Amino acid sequence: MLRLHGVVGYATDPRLHARLHALEHADKVELLFMAEADAGRRRVRLTTDKGTDCAVSVDRAEDLSDGAVLLIDAGRAIVLRIGAPKTWRLRGRDAGAAMQLGWHAGNLHWRVRFDADVLLVLLDGPLAEYRARLRPLLDAGLVEEAGD
Repeated sequence: MLRLHGVVGYATDPRLHARLHALEHADKVELLFMAEADAGRRRVRLTTDKGTDCAVSVDRAEDLSDGAVLLIDAGRAIVLRIGAPKTWRLRGRDAGAAMQLGWHAGNLHWRVRFDADVLLVLLDGPLAEYRARLRPLLDAGLVEEAGD
């Protein structure tokens, strides 16, 4: 179990942005999802999207809020997200289209999971920004949004 005490900063902080960006490109940023109802807690135990078991604690003067950076070093960063992870479900029309979709998702460094033939993209920003990146594949009918 990894013990994390206090908030280092926030993902929007200019002084952390470059470091977080570099770690994202190396796939070394872990997201820790916390239910909105638990955001007021001072101690909580959660597991990151990559499976790291974390015991998080903050002092009374600190609040856990969306985008809080709980750890950042040369090897990784752990960023708190409030609420359930939002995903975008996509399916390639055929094997070739699925390969193109996978290539784009990898090239864009998107966080993904698989559910049979569906690619689940973990959204770190507005869905419209993700759609814009795949617009040519969507418009050509090579990729479709898969229902739940």
